[in-house]
Amino acid sequence: MKGFKKFLLGFRWAGEGLVYALKTQRNMQVHAAASLLALSLSLWLNLLPLEWAVLFLTLGLVLSLELLNTALEASLNHLAPEIHPQVKIAKDVAAGAVLAASIAAVAVGLCLWGPKLLNVLRH
Repeated sequence: MKGFKKFLLGFRWAGEGLVYALKTQRNMQVHAAASLLALSLSLWLNLLPLEWAVLFLTLGLVLSLELLNTALEASLNHLAPEIHPQVKIAKDVAAGAVLAASIAAVAVGLCLWGPKLLNVLRH
């Protein structure tokens, strides 16, 4: 039973991490708001099941990378509070990963919603 209790605690700790990021990280708040808008627009446009899958994977990727970026920054700030060129590179690359995923998410959104929005505007 001890292993199962620890397993369940893992979900609690993960939830605490999500709450921390949402409360303290501006970019996480922006990504969460954009995700809610994307989900709302997708409901209105009646996405197909495969389109929903693509959307969920895309949103999950962006949010997960933002969480990893937050974790990396917190760890590096603790380990190397002074400015160090290698720490800057690590932080910049992690932020770049979030940016790349965000750009890809915009492209996915255009592919999913563009034709449907054009169809709505035509009628």
